[in-house]
Amino acid sequence: MREEMYSVEQVADRLGLHVRTVRGYIRAGRLKAVRIGKQYRIAHADLEALTGRPQPAPARSGVARVEVSSIVQIDGIDRASADRLGTLVMAGANTSHDPAHPMRVQTVHDEDRDRMKIVILGGAAATAEVLRLLEAILDGGNGLLTREAGGA
Repeated sequence: MREEMYSVEQVADRLGLHVRTVRGYIRAGRLKAVRIGKQYRIAHADLEALTGRPQPAPARSGVARVEVSSIVQIDGIDRASADRLGTLVMAGANTSHDPAHPMRVQTVHDEDRDRMKIVILGGAAATAEVLRLLEAILDGGNGLLTREAGGA
């Protein structure tokens, strides 16, 4: 197992990014890092996960891996509300319990139809948690949706 640690500058150089961009990834939670003193250090495995090349997980014999894909469609939602909802769903997905199998979430808003679609890919339990979060937000009467879909 590789235990290499990289500085923010080294990661920026390896990825061809600006140092501020890498720090932004760390603050946003897209890149895991450990703060040592006044500097961040990034583990090799976390850098590989960011670039989409995670280290292969050890094979577990006899245990099937389950991945769920879900598409949620929400009608009657304006752009500002869709942005807020997308941020909340992303935050829920980023608190995944299994770092070896992170959740993937994409959101899209069709302004012409006031429609939002959320695509969720991940483990069954983690996907269920995000769907429960989504249901609580939408059914909570919290005023997130500015327009009701079809008066229903």
